[in-house]
Parts: sequence; structure tokens; C-alpha cells
Amino acid sequence: MLILLGAFIVLASTLGGFMLAGGQPLVLLHVSEFVVILGVGAGVLVIASPGHVLKEILHKVKECITGKSAGEKEFTDLLKLLYEVFMVGRRNGLIALEEHIMDPKKSSIFQRYPSVINHHERLEFICNGLKPVIDGKIKPDQLEDLMTAELEAKSVEAEHPVHILQLVGDSLPGIGIVAAVLGIINTMASISEGPEKVGEHVAAALTGTLLGIFVAYGFVNPVANRVKFNNAADEQFLKCIMQAVAGFAKGLAPLTAVEVARRSLDSNVQPHAAELEVALKALAHAK
Repeated sequence: MLILLGAFIVLASTLGGFMLAGGQPLVLLHVSEFVVILGVGAGVLVIASPGHVLKEILHKVKECITGKSAGEKEFTDLLKLLYEVFMVGRRNGLIALEEHIMDPKKSSIFQRYPSVINHHERLEFICNGLKPVIDGKIKPDQLEDLMTAELEAKSVEAEHPVHILQLVGDSLPGIGIVAAVLGIINTMASISEGPEKVGEHVAAALTGTLLGIFVAYGFVNPVANRVKFNNAADEQFLKCIMQAVAGFAKGLAPLTAVEVARRSLDSNVQPHAAELEVALKALAHAK
């Protein structure tokens, strides 16, 4: 919800400073300028985006406003899940993982970790990583290359909404100038109506320029940057999975494979080593 707090600060600071200088907020309310700038901005968004990217932009913006990126708890749950899966493979052989990986929704292990099982991309990445090893289709030392290729493709795809939002943000100041020019045209057409009417039209035209710059640098570009941060957090989650799965496939003990993955995480989401080890040993003793 920090994004809403930031939006409030932007609006309050702008309008507050304007009012302190003696301005009246209603002077800025010119519906025609909002229609031109926001309408053209939306049109640019639609023109520049393929249908699937447009849907992803809406999803990513909604996620910025209402959701949150994975934190320490989510990563702890992920590492515990991977440890349980690896322990089954180590004790009963890789073939024992087939029932969990082929149909994870029905798996007694996966069902204990809703932050993974309810997230399609994370669940799919784990299963796609382990399936070739279970099937024996590739050698363990080839798995990391396979998962890296999949991760890079997902990373490129996730950046499409960022590029489109940045394009719209960069376009809005120019769109504001277009709105201002339209306002000046109206001003010239009404010059015979007297100074008061001309002043109103000029104010409306200047508001168009202001609105274009304000929306671009106050909202659209910051949202694009937030989407980029969220993408990085999602990518880190998948990298953590890759480190653990690839390590286990190469023969690392379950505890070691999970520890390698834990150390790959940023400090702000990294579970404490001692606490995680206690949790994992408790899982092992519960079996």
C-alpha cells in the first residue's frame, strides 16, 4: 500500500504548494484538458501494446496497488517445500517424486505451502525443473542450463509492461504540449470576447502542459519503476528455485541444496540460517 501513500504525498504536495502560493485548486480543473491528455495517453498505451501485454500491464499495475512482493516468510515456505521434496527423492528415489510433481495440486507436500501452490508461475517452474530429472531425459549437470534459459525468457517477457509504461510516461509531456496548443487555438478563436475570456483559455492551455508533465513524472514513470522492482523480486524467487533444484540434481544433500539457494537471496528476504535449519530439521524428524 506504499504506492497509495506515495500518490497521496505527490498530490498533497502539489496542491498544497499551489494553495500556499495563493492559487485556487478549482482553477486547475479543466475537463477538456483531462480528456485530451488521459485519452491520448490511453490511446498510446493501446497502440503500443499487443493484447497479451496490455492484459499484463493491467495485472502488474493492480499488483503494485493491492499486492506485495515475496518476503522472508514466502521464501522460508519455499525452502521448506523444496527440502521436503528433496527428502522424498533422497529417501525413496526420484521416481517417488512423480506423484507430487505430475499433479502438485493433489500433493500432500505442496498443499502445505499455499504461497507456492496458489502461484501458477512458481509452481510450474518447480515442476518443469524436476520433471526432466525424474524422467531421466537430461543429465543432472545439464539441468541448470535448461532452467536458466527458461528464466531468461520469463525475465524478458516480464519487462514488456515496464517498457510500455515508460513509453507512455515519456510521451505524456509531449501530449501535454499538444493539449496546450489546442488550448491556444481556442484562445485565438475567442480573442474578440475580451481579456477575461482569453485569460481563462490561456489558463486551460497551461493546465494541459502541467497535467501532462505531472502525470508522467508523478505517477506513470514511478509505477513503471515499481513494476520493475516487483519483477526483480519475482525473478529472485525463481532463481532461488533454480539454485536449489539444480544443486539437488547434481547430488547435493537436501539441506545443502536448500542452503545454497538461501545464500543466493537478498538480505532483506533471506531467512536466518539458524532458524531455517531448526525448521528443516523439525520437518525431517516429523517424517
